[in-house]
Amino acid sequence: CPTFFKQFSFVSVLSVNPRLLHFTLPTQGVGMANKGPSFGLSRQVQDKIDSKYDPELEQILVEWINRQCGSGVGRPEAGKIGFQTWLKDGCVLSELINSLFPGEKPVKKIQSSSMAFKQMEQISQFLNAAEKYGVTKTDMFQTVDLWEGKDLAAVQRTLSALGSLAVTKDEGTYNGDPNWFFKKAQENKRDFSDDQLKAGKNVIGLQMGSNKGASQEGMSYGRPRQIL
Repeated sequence: CPTFFKQFSFVSVLSVNPRLLHFTLPTQGVGMANKGPSFGLSRQVQDKIDSKYDPELEQILVEWINRQCGSGVGRPEAGKIGFQTWLKDGCVLSELINSLFPGEKPVKKIQSSSMAFKQMEQISQFLNAAEKYGVTKTDMFQTVDLWEGKDLAAVQRTLSALGSLAVTKDEGTYNGDPNWFFKKAQENKRDFSDDQLKAGKNVIGLQMGSNKGASQEGMSYGRPRQIL
């Protein structure tokens, strides 16, 4: 018993019987899916990730989503927790991505649910649609970053990339201040004819210099060998 109590300090004794001890273990025991607080190195890593969250960017994103989707999506409480709770079920995100497509909407069904797997499925639909819209994988957050609050700065990064794309494409679906997001550089593709390409091969680039008027006159290569 002493060893048992030492190993499981959280055990509470409800009643003592001369022949039997009755114990009650907490439902959130060792090995359960629910994660507890982080300590040590894990805590330092999480603090570093959390420090990248931008409260000012949060305000811009909230304002943009409200203008883009309408007042029906509501507004979150200020701060990371409120921002996460607002987006956690994936419905607001799905409304947002649908509003950016001028034609057929990528997310067919938007339904709020209290079930975890349904919420994560809705988030995944948003991520797939965002990639289809043009957001690169390097700018994409993972479902757990939002649903478990592991990296809300990554969520901000994805939404910022989405806003930048909407401003750059200029398809008439963006609602908001164009200055909220930077405009991405667009490809300036040029088509050259075969004759132009062939002519270009005969041109010596300026960085290569020129051999015009070159000669070896007056050049010396060090002191001549002395033969005694």
